[in-house]
Amino acid sequence: MARPRQIDRAAILRASLAIADERGVDALTMQAVADHLGVTPMALYRHVENKQDLLDGVVESLLDEIAPSSDDDPWDEQLSKMGQAIRAAARRHPTVFPLLLQLPATTPGARRARARVYRSLRRAGVAADDLERVERLISTIVLGFAASEVSGRFRAHSRKALDADYAALEDLIRRGLAPYLG
Repeated sequence: MARPRQIDRAAILRASLAIADERGVDALTMQAVADHLGVTPMALYRHVENKQDLLDGVVESLLDEIAPSSDDDPWDEQLSKMGQAIRAAARRHPTVFPLLLQLPATTPGARRARARVYRSLRRAGVAADDLERVERLISTIVLGFAASEVSGRFRAHSRKALDADYAALEDLIRRGLAPYLG
């Protein structure tokens, strides 16, 4: 008798992201992930609860691709690097990326990504009472730009023009932060 294949949550999330990238989010099912991994669907339930947990894990996987910048970098450079990493993740996963605008960051990994933004904002001087709101606004702006970029909304514009637009967006964010800086 063959030994059952060993899987873990990380393998399940990689498979989930691959399926969603290749066939779309609607194709992401427990059966599809099990087939991809060569296991029975029941084997998945030791590591994920249900399809919503798979979707939350895909969000986590996308956010894990956004490597943290050095704590030695100035706060605005940290945010800029994260924004560029978000744009790159959107280009790698255009069909899956909109989940970042649809689902809250609920997993520990997803919350770590948000915590990195909080750290940068604290370094900038944003008061603790304003952190959540400022992060939410900045994240929505950056995610919205990246989603628009990969959805085809900006298809009439060159990469050079989009990069210039994004640089202008970063400048707007910096200037918009002024009232929140201590």
